[in-house]
Amino acid sequence: MPLNRRTFLGTSAAAGAGVAIAGGTAVPAEAHGRGHGRPPKRYSFTVMGTTDLHGNVFNWDYFTDKEFDDKAHNDVGLAKISTLVEQVRREKGRQNTLMIDAGDTIQGTQLSYYYAKVDPITAKRGPVHPMAQAMNAIGYDAAALGNHEFNYGIPVLRKFEEQCDFPLLGANALDAKTLRPAFAPYVIKKLRTPHGRDVKVAILGLTNPGIAIWDKANVGGKMVFPGLEEQAAKYVPRLRSMGADVVIVSAHSGSSGTSSYGDQIPYVENAACLVAEQVPGIDAILVGHAHSEIPEYFVENKETGKKVVLSEPLKWGQRLTLFDFDLVWEKGRWVVERAGSQVLNSNTVAEDRKITKLLADEHKKVVAYVNQVIGTSASEMTSAEAAWKDEPIIDLINVIQAETVKAALAGGEYAALPVLSQAACFSRTARIPAGDVTIKDAAGLYTFENTLEARLLTGAQVKDYLEFSARYYVQTAAGAPVDTAKLTNADNTPDYNYDVVSGVTYDIDIAKPNGSRIVNLSFEGKAIDPAAQFVLAVNNYRASGGGNFPHVAGSKQLWANSEEIRTTMIAWVQAKGSVDGAEFASVDWRLTRDGVPVF
Repeated sequence: MPLNRRTFLGTSAAAGAGVAIAGGTAVPAEAHGRGHGRPPKRYSFTVMGTTDLHGNVFNWDYFTDKEFDDKAHNDVGLAKISTLVEQVRREKGRQNTLMIDAGDTIQGTQLSYYYAKVDPITAKRGPVHPMAQAMNAIGYDAAALGNHEFNYGIPVLRKFEEQCDFPLLGANALDAKTLRPAFAPYVIKKLRTPHGRDVKVAILGLTNPGIAIWDKANVGGKMVFPGLEEQAAKYVPRLRSMGADVVIVSAHSGSSGTSSYGDQIPYVENAACLVAEQVPGIDAILVGHAHSEIPEYFVENKETGKKVVLSEPLKWGQRLTLFDFDLVWEKGRWVVERAGSQVLNSNTVAEDRKITKLLADEHKKVVAYVNQVIGTSASEMTSAEAAWKDEPIIDLINVIQAETVKAALAGGEYAALPVLSQAACFSRTARIPAGDVTIKDAAGLYTFENTLEARLLTGAQVKDYLEFSARYYVQTAAGAPVDTAKLTNADNTPDYNYDVVSGVTYDIDIAKPNGSRIVNLSFEGKAIDPAAQFVLAVNNYRASGGGNFPHVAGSKQLWANSEEIRTTMIAWVQAKGSVDGAEFASVDWRLTRDGVPVF
């Protein structure tokens, strides 16, 4: 059965407590003597893996401009990973290790943004991307493509690929015209053994079919992304026929068997377990995309009964996966006798000075960039309670988006229509301080490189959209105590998939079941007309189907902007010179139970 991600949460803190690597220790051949005569030849090796690095080299949060920390005191970054990698190599012998990644590498921090947009790697005599520099220095052998690799467009991705000393793999990233691979599907590495015959390790890279939706503007008509199971079934037998002794899949795809894009494309977003179940011949899968932590999980292949080991290290370089393989020589070939995995915690080690020294100048440039003052704010605004209250800091996003769309549609066919706007609380630690406002403040509020669109919806569709969004709340009976720590994220809905809409007013009755929670939906003080037309200012992720919200992906596009919303926000603040929440903040929505406000 597809894996339920919740079975893994909270199981890994102890697993990563050090670098005492029991699973990969070669067992003395004498302990496995098979009857009389010469004992069989044996060899053990380790494959290390990261995923969802999202531009993290240093243990630094550019949105707060200080060392990264969270409630669990995790650390992040490739500099920490590098220290772990070197420890493993010293213990195992460098020649007995490989290093791979499962994607989402070049987007996520202001460090990665800076070298895609501010000082782009694509410029003539442009810089080398910090992630390429760090991964080259660590000595990666391969990396799968993640969906966020495509966020900055194919030219940036191709330049990054050129700068890497290792292949970017994507067996299911195909040229739209020829249907041939647009990237290397796999790589085969040879490990020298003490017994004369090398071990051939095949690494197959698979990426996420959702790219076709989420980055349609960048890949539409250029690339297509078939399902992971389909392409794995094509390539794994080929790799075995080429002499691969061990087949490892690096998959930018979660393990739960679910999709956030519904039936918009006929493929599964989180298909790692399905690949293990359906495709014979795989020994291990490095899982990515879901930002979960899976130290070790076994999936039985339905055809062969063989168990495939899966592992997903926690995002941003917080964990390093170790796959340990014990091989035995049988009938003229190497056979995997045992495979297991574990994760190491990067907060147990110091940053590798080799990496921090290599990229010290790049880090300083980005710190200076994010601390540029763009205006002032009359008061502090925070997102600490924005997941359950209408807060001015989210109103700020919606005001800027609505004004931008109104200006873009002025004088045109749709200029007279009312403009609504959607926004989500991307970070519960976002803060616009009283006094000087910097780029990092704006970037911390809008952490994704989304762009803005205008879509045409009816009043009835707006209500459906809000009902879908309101699934975010756990149903809570009237009169029952309300614990905000348990109120949100129902059915694992992430914060970024809870939208609020400005320009209308409404209550969300959390005592009611999903589908009947939106109450008193009004426009300009009157019940909304189901047939009335509205313009929705919406980010491109949502407009392209991200989150599987109803109606918006199939609605008429009235306008689209190539500039990131974050950049638009920075320019808006710079043009105004000052921000005063009292001028735009309003309570347009609230949580209720049987008509009684929750807060």
